[in-house]
Amino acid sequence: MKIAKKVIAAAWLVLVLAFIYIPILLLAVYSFTDAVMVGGAVDGFSLHNYATLFRNEELRDMITGTVLLAVGSALIATVLGTLGAIGAFYSRKTAKGLINYANQIPVVNADVVTGFSVCVLLIVVIGIKKETFVPLVAGHVVLCSPFVYLSVLPRLRQMDNSLYEAALDLGATPAQALFKVVLPQLLPGIISGFMLAVTLSLDDYFITTYTKPSTFDTISTYVVNATKGGQTDIKTALWALSTIIFLIVVVAVVLMNVLSGKKRASEERI
Repeated sequence: MKIAKKVIAAAWLVLVLAFIYIPILLLAVYSFTDAVMVGGAVDGFSLHNYATLFRNEELRDMITGTVLLAVGSALIATVLGTLGAIGAFYSRKTAKGLINYANQIPVVNADVVTGFSVCVLLIVVIGIKKETFVPLVAGHVVLCSPFVYLSVLPRLRQMDNSLYEAALDLGATPAQALFKVVLPQLLPGIISGFMLAVTLSLDDYFITTYTKPSTFDTISTYVVNATKGGQTDIKTALWALSTIIFLIVVVAVVLMNVLSGKKRASEERI
């Protein structure tokens, strides 16, 4: 009976993983062909899609703008989310509960609602123009900050609170204790929050659609528009872009796990 349960569990796991990764792998395979559609006729191996991706100026500008937006908004969100988590952790019980509840709203709220709300507040009510990129960056910061908060808060709970108090007793100012004692302890959570914020910004579509300038496109908005029409070579070049993004994510996840494993092993030896 136990063996049957293990077999069923293993088969279910394989089925789930296959459902997730086979479409991505299929797209990656077709990115190295001259096919004009997934499932279409293939004449042979080709790097045409990758050549188009890096030679086309429109695609290069779109990718560069997307990366700059993701990194910039993630940096701001990391600062705000980290400070919010520290402030909530050291606040009184009532204030801490209110901050935690307020942080959960953007997390569970639909992106389309967040995007429309940011658009109404900044563009309609305050009158900030889209061309300034302020509504776009603000929307992405609103999206990402709560997730940074959730990444940092568990590290605060695991931290030894006596370290901060000891630093104050030894003559450190609150600011010195924060930067030299607290933040180094939170660094893994801050890095995880930053990486998550970058991923969320790269992936977002609805908030970007409501707040972006008319002449600016991120990967998500460009892909949606490209699937509705446009040149075939541009569409197939996006297969190559998807493959590159997938490989970067895989490498980043592997490196993070290897480094965290080495750190845990060194801590256990100590």
